[in-house]
Amino acid sequence: MVSNPNNTPADGADFVRQFLPTSPFVDYLGMRLVEMQRDSATLAMPFDESLVTIGTVVHGGAIASLIDTTAMVAAWSGAPLPEKLRGTTVGLTVNYLTAANSEDLQATAKVLQRGKNLVYLDVEVRGTSGTLVAKGLVTYKIG
Repeated sequence: MVSNPNNTPADGADFVRQFLPTSPFVDYLGMRLVEMQRDSATLAMPFDESLVTIGTVVHGGAIASLIDTTAMVAAWSGAPLPEKLRGTTVGLTVNYLTAANSEDLQATAKVLQRGKNLVYLDVEVRGTSGTLVAKGLVTYKIG
């Protein structure tokens, strides 16, 4: 679906396409949408020295933010517009599997289960080398 002329989103995917480019936090981290399909999304976050915790290791908080944001995009991607246009993460679990050293990261989120308001998602973060850096489980509430 395409948004109407007055910029009212047609559905959840349209809403998130409008939201992402206007988010100062998403912009600060350099995140960009790579792909979005119904119930899945992929976002990229380029390596930047401002995201380093020590040496060349990407800070875990930046990785957690990538997981959270990618899950949010996937949650909205298959959602109809709720009466109240709002959403929030209500649960976030991150397992860090290895350090991300001086490399761009890409996260892919997939919906595991979609309820009336809650969406449960699985997220994988990989470095440009293909190495699995982190896994996340996210519960996101729409409306």
